[in-house]
Amino acid sequence: MALLDHLNPEQLAAVTLPPERHALVLAGAGSGKTRVLTLRMAWLLQQGYVGPAGILAVTFTNKAAREMLARMTALLPLTPRGMWIGTFHGLCNRMLRAHHRTANLPATFQILDMADQLSAIKRVLKAHQIDDEKYPAKQVQHFVNKAKEDGLRPHQVEAPDSFQRRLAEIAELYQAQCEREGVVDFAELLLRSYELLRDHTSVREHYQRRFRHILVDEFQDTNRLQYLWLCLLAGGGASVFAVGDDDQSIYAFRGARVGNMADFERDFHETARIRLEQNYRSHGHILDAANALIEHNQGRMGKNLWTDRGEGEPVRVYEAPTDSAEAQWVLGEIESLIQEGWSRREIAILYRSNAQSRVLEHALFRAGIPYKVYGGLRFFERQEVKHALAYLRLMENPHDDTAFLRVVNFPTRGIGARTLENLVDAARLAGSSLYAAVPHVPGKGGSNLAQFVALIERMRFETQSLPLPELVDHMLDHSGLRAHYEKEKDGSDRLENLNELIPAATVFVDEGPTPELDADGEVLNADALPALAAFLSHAALEAGDNQASEGDDAIQLMTIHASKGLEFQAVFLTGVEEGLFPHENSLLDEAGLEEERRLMYVAITRARERLYISFAQARMLHGQTRYSIRSRFLEELPEGSLKWLSPRTRSFDEGAALRAAAWADSDWSGAASRLGQARASQPTNPLAAQGIQVGEQHFKVGQNVQHDRFGEGVILALQGSGQQAQAQIRFAAAGTKTLALGVAKLVTLDI
Repeated sequence: MALLDHLNPEQLAAVTLPPERHALVLAGAGSGKTRVLTLRMAWLLQQGYVGPAGILAVTFTNKAAREMLARMTALLPLTPRGMWIGTFHGLCNRMLRAHHRTANLPATFQILDMADQLSAIKRVLKAHQIDDEKYPAKQVQHFVNKAKEDGLRPHQVEAPDSFQRRLAEIAELYQAQCEREGVVDFAELLLRSYELLRDHTSVREHYQRRFRHILVDEFQDTNRLQYLWLCLLAGGGASVFAVGDDDQSIYAFRGARVGNMADFERDFHETARIRLEQNYRSHGHILDAANALIEHNQGRMGKNLWTDRGEGEPVRVYEAPTDSAEAQWVLGEIESLIQEGWSRREIAILYRSNAQSRVLEHALFRAGIPYKVYGGLRFFERQEVKHALAYLRLMENPHDDTAFLRVVNFPTRGIGARTLENLVDAARLAGSSLYAAVPHVPGKGGSNLAQFVALIERMRFETQSLPLPELVDHMLDHSGLRAHYEKEKDGSDRLENLNELIPAATVFVDEGPTPELDADGEVLNADALPALAAFLSHAALEAGDNQASEGDDAIQLMTIHASKGLEFQAVFLTGVEEGLFPHENSLLDEAGLEEERRLMYVAITRARERLYISFAQARMLHGQTRYSIRSRFLEELPEGSLKWLSPRTRSFDEGAALRAAAWADSDWSGAASRLGQARASQPTNPLAAQGIQVGEQHFKVGQNVQHDRFGEGVILALQGSGQQAQAQIRFAAAGTKTLALGVAKLVTLDI
C-alpha cells in the first residue's frame, strides 16, 4: 500500500508492529523517527485498530506537534479530528481545563511563564519580608520547580538543614499565593494533572478507556514525573509506542532522566525493541566518527548508524594557536564555502558555552558576513552584558538617562518606583538629566540615589588611568554585577558572558579603531575617541550590524544544546579542548562525562556534508587566558575518518595513554603527576611553555604544586605577571581554584 512505500525494513517493522504490543524504538540521528511516528498513527487509523479520539501523541515542542499534525493531514483523506497531539504542558493544560473543578482550579485559571513566576516569587519575598539576599528569587524558583518535577509538594521535600526547610516554607507561601490568585506555573500544570489522575479514579479510568494508543517522541528527554504521568494513562491496557535515542540524552540539567528508557522496558512487559540505524542525513566518515565516539559510553542500549550515501569527505580537524586565530580560520573556511556557492544558512558554528560566541561574532562582524544566533541573543544583546555596558556608559557620560534607568536599581539597592517617579519629576522641573537631579530628591530614596551616584563617580575616578580591559574588570567587581550573578542559582552562564567583556575589550584595544578616510585616502579620525567611548560605539555597532532577519541567508551560530533536532550542510564544531568540551565540571564525574560525550555525538551528527572540528592552544575565556590541550573526545575518533589541516603535536596513542593513565589511576597524586607530564610535554604551546616568574619561583602549565590548605594539584592555566599573576589549579580534593601566585604560598613539586 502507498502508506508504507519507501520504508526500510526496520521502519516498516516499527510502523506495522501489532497494535497490542508496546514498543521502544531506538531512533538514531537522521533515521526518520518523525516519519515513523506519523506513519504509525496513520497506519493504526487506516487499519481500523483505533479511531482518532483513541490516540494520544506527546511531543516536546509545539513546532513538532504542528509538523506531525500537518503530515497526518497530508497522509489521510480526512483530517483526523479528535486526536490529542501536543506537548506535555499543552496536554496537561487541556486535561485540567476539562476537569478544573475536580482539580480545584477556577475555570479561567491563567498560566505563569518563567518570567511571571519569578515576579510572583519576588512578591512573596517582599510581602513576607524575607531577605532576598539570603533567599534569592531565582534559587526559590529552582527549588519550587525541581520539587514539582520530582512529583513532590513542599512539605514532602527532604530538608536536611534550616536553609532547605526555609526554602520549603517559602515554596508553601508561593503556592498559597498562586491558589489565591487562580494561577499555575508550568511545573504545576504537570503535577496538578498527575495528581488529578492519581487521586480521582473516575477521571483516570475515563482517559484510560479513551486513549488506547499512546505515542511519545524524544522519550529520552522525559523527566520522572512525565514518565509517571504516562504510566497512569497507560495503566488501563493502552499500547505505548516510545521513540527516543539514549545516545542523544543531553538535558539532565533540566531534569531529563535517560533511565526512563530502561524503566520502560522493565515496567511495560513484552516490549519490542526496534533499532532505526540507517541514517539519511550524513555521509559515512561523519557517522563513523559519531559511532566510534559514543562507543566509549557504558550501559548504552546500543546501535550503530550507517548510510548508503557513501563515505563522503573526511572530518577536517584544525589546531589554532589562539581562539582569535581559530575564529579567523573558521571565517576563512566559511568565505571559501560561500565562494563555492554554499548557502550561508546551511553553515552552522557550534560551541559548548555561550561565552565562546563573542570571538566568533567579532570575526564575522569585521568581515561583514551576516549571522544569526539561533535560540539566543548576540553577545552584546544579552541582558547581563547590556547591564555592564550601561555602567560603562554612565562612567563615560553620567547624563545618559537610558543607561541610568537600566542599572540604578540593578543589583537592587532599595530604589523603588516611587523614588524614580520623584527623580523624573525633579529632572523635568530642573531641565536636567536624572543624574544631575539626584540632589533634589529628599528622604531615604534620595539617599539611596546619592549612594548610586557616588558609586559611579568613584568608579570614574579610580579607573581614569587604567587600560580599557582593567577598567572593565574594575567595573564588573565594584558595580556588584559579578557578585550578583555569583549568588544566582543559574547565573554561571551570565557570569561567563560578563567576564567575556574583558577579552572583548582587550581585542578592541589590540586591533585599534578602524580608520576613516576621505576621498584622497587621508585619515579623518586621527584624534580618536577615548578608548571607553570608542569601545561603547563599537559594541553598539556590532550589536546592530549584520543583523539577520528570519529567513535571511545568514551563518547560524548556536550552542550544541540548541542545535539538537537541526541539521546543516556544513558544521564547524569549535573549542574542542579539555576542560571546555568536556566541560571541567564533568571531568571527575563519570555520569557527567558521559553526558558530555553524548553532547559531542549530537554535534557531530548535525552535519550532512562537511564537518570541521577545531581547538586552540590558548583561549581568552571568562576574563582569563587558558592554555589547553585538545579534548579526549578527539582521541576517541577514528583516525581514518579525520583529515588534519594543521600538524599534529603528538601521536594520538601517546596522548590517549597519558590521559587515560591520569584519569583512571585511583592514586590521584600519581595520576596528577602523569597528567602534569602530559600537559608539560606539549611543545606546540609556547605561551604555556614560557611560564611565569613570581619572586624566586617559576610556574608553568602542567606543573605539580602543593598548597597548605588544598593539597596537591596541577596548574591548568596562567595569566598576568609578577605579583599580579594568577594560576588556575585543579586540586585532588578541592576541585579547580584560581589563586593569586603572589600570596598563595605554593610549593612547586618535581614532575
